[in-house]
Amino acid sequence: MRYAIKQKEEGKLMARFETIIKSEIVRLARREVRKISVPLGRDVRSLKGTVSQLRKAVLTLQRITSQQQKQLEKGEMPLQAAPEEVKVSRFSPRLIRSLRGHLGITQKELALLTGVTVGAVHLWESGQFKPSEKKKAVIVALRKLGRREVRKLVEKKGEGRVAQPIRRSPSKRRGKKKRSRR
Repeated sequence: MRYAIKQKEEGKLMARFETIIKSEIVRLARREVRKISVPLGRDVRSLKGTVSQLRKAVLTLQRITSQQQKQLEKGEMPLQAAPEEVKVSRFSPRLIRSLRGHLGITQKELALLTGVTVGAVHLWESGQFKPSEKKKAVIVALRKLGRREVRKLVEKKGEGRVAQPIRRSPSKRRGKKKRSRR
């Protein structure tokens, strides 16, 4: 009987020991999981914020793109480029000439699109003058367009224009002597 009581007490002790070991294993396991999961949670929250910002940016860009597409279809869209883009762009007479060739437009059509005279385009291409910042922005915007879009823009801008007669300034009498009255 003593032996049975002793075994019973040892069984209780072993059960208690077993419980202590299990609880310690669970505690250590939770600690290890926390070591891994807490930094991952921070990363996930950070990434969610980044994704949210990117989603807003994409929606804004999509909205702007759709507005520009509608304006381009109506022919209302002014040709513009970002100031940063204009600064990094190179302009040389050869590049302006090659852009015209690439787009398949004449000097007159380029003048119509940029809002200058044909003579100004000629001077740009001959290297005697450089385009102003506003005109450079238009040229940079034209670089992004294809032949079809440019052709549509030329047709839209050309519709509203009626051929204007050339107006000459009144000539001054140079080299002619005044007649004296006698």
